[in-house]
Amino acid sequence: MTGTTIRAITPHVLMAELSEPFAYSQAWYRRRGAMLVEITTEDGITGWGEAFGPPELTAPIVVWLAPLVIGQDAMAREAIWQALYNRLRDHGQRGLVVEAISAIDIALWDIAGQALGLPVHRLLGGPLRLEIEAYATGFYRRERGDHLQYLVEEAEQRRAEGFRALKLKTGWGLKQDIALTREFRAAIGPDCGLLVDCNHAYDATAAITYGNAVADCDIGWFEEPVPPEDIAGYLEVKARQPLPVAGGEASFARWGFAEMIARRSVDILQPDVAACGGISELKKIADMASAFGVRVNPHVWGTGVTLAASLHLLAVIPDNPPGLFPRPPLLELDRSPHPVRDEVTSMPAISAEGRVRVPEAPGLGVQVDRDALRRFAV
Repeated sequence: MTGTTIRAITPHVLMAELSEPFAYSQAWYRRRGAMLVEITTEDGITGWGEAFGPPELTAPIVVWLAPLVIGQDAMAREAIWQALYNRLRDHGQRGLVVEAISAIDIALWDIAGQALGLPVHRLLGGPLRLEIEAYATGFYRRERGDHLQYLVEEAEQRRAEGFRALKLKTGWGLKQDIALTREFRAAIGPDCGLLVDCNHAYDATAAITYGNAVADCDIGWFEEPVPPEDIAGYLEVKARQPLPVAGGEASFARWGFAEMIARRSVDILQPDVAACGGISELKKIADMASAFGVRVNPHVWGTGVTLAASLHLLAVIPDNPPGLFPRPPLLELDRSPHPVRDEVTSMPAISAEGRVRVPEAPGLGVQVDRDALRRFAV
């Protein structure tokens, strides 16, 4: 038995009530949570991972998988990933199972970096960059009637924090979305980057109408215009309206992205490290996309654990296309209310130029507050 032999795996289900609920096109949030995975080795190294998805559903899967991992060498990340995926391949090629595997994989990368005294991006072969430009995610619907007013107030706050690009949530109805997008663009001015995300609220016909109606609003990308299963719909939206199309946060493992990449169904691919299979799998997906000339810009939604893992990947994802004046990937920085995120892990500072430093401490470089773990534990 070596020092990096896995001794224990502990899922932590965390939840907090929100003082002000908010909504996206599919649901209201009245509380927010997280599912962190803690893996410890025989020599006392602790690695942290996180799963995207409902915490109370992903945690039992981690418990079920734990006996397959305990006693294994934490440095054997690829072997462990294959064993876990293959064990449930008949039942969990996407969704909750892959999200649980993602958390385990992220924690193993954290352990490897600490064991070797290197940040994860060094283990991945980088870095190509150590600062990442961030955009602010938020701009959700609230239980107030003055929708545009509070969105503009939020935009002013984010701009004051240093963000130079904002992502507007749409999906409230086609006419409302068109009017809101045009009014929001006018309010924030032409020098602020604008992205839009409808969280698959449209079918292809509505998405095409929306994209053409706001074509003059200088929108960086149109995210999840149609449901993730509708690859043909993505292709139709790409072909019949001018906005760059983004998607992929609801796709899983390399096999779930293969058709999207091969058919070029999106302009910007958005795997989430806490959902698609972890650091190991997102790197494979990004390399596969690079071979097909598809840009990769990871989706990020979670605590500082997911954020740190995403930053290490953003440090090594290649410019597409490469050149003297590249267009590097952006960091999605969620600024919507999340008490668990704000207290369980430290969040990186954003510079006046809207940039975030990649962690350079060994492993993920993130610290977890155990007092906060106890306060939010379910």
